[in-house]
Amino acid sequence: MSDNWHISFRFVIALVLSSVCFAVPAWADNKAVKEAYDLALERGDYATAMHELRPLAERGLAAAQFNLGLLYANGQGLPKDDAQARQWWEKAAVQGHAEAQANLGVLLVYARGGPQDYKMAVYWLRLSANQGNDLAQRKLGLMYERGDGVQQDYVRAYMWYSLGAAKGMEAGARLRDAIAKRMDPDQIAEAQQLAREWKPKGK
Repeated sequence: MSDNWHISFRFVIALVLSSVCFAVPAWADNKAVKEAYDLALERGDYATAMHELRPLAERGLAAAQFNLGLLYANGQGLPKDDAQARQWWEKAAVQGHAEAQANLGVLLVYARGGPQDYKMAVYWLRLSANQGNDLAQRKLGLMYERGDGVQQDYVRAYMWYSLGAAKGMEAGARLRDAIAKRMDPDQIAEAQQLAREWKPKGK
């Protein structure tokens, strides 16, 4: 499950710099988050990252909430705590943060940091997948393949796996090709059409 948590800090910084910040000046928040993660990247100074991120997270900045959740999930600079990660990711998820939605969905699937809840996992994974998050798309495909929280549906599973492979992710392609062996040509054609017609939705 390492791909669920080890999200590139540089990607996170880019995400923050391109996002709209709520309730507080965007330039100040972006600068603080960037500086915190620059320290974390270059010096392994996660204590400073935590010090910088927590006030921003408590003020409602989704990107800071997401990053704070990462520190807890990875045990970086503090004891690993999936319950805290879950709480911070949920705060970011309700604001439409796609990566937080995906990670929260994964925690709910595997009962990490709290009870297992397939239906809520599907809810968050779908919101993230609809924004184009490839991790969420692959995980949502798995939920449809297994029938966890949704009615089992190989066509939908194939569709989400295909979308999860669209950015060159080998995991999505492997999952898609594996489930195709259990589908007839008409099902595969339907799934491929659904994937072609799919369009991302906003927050």
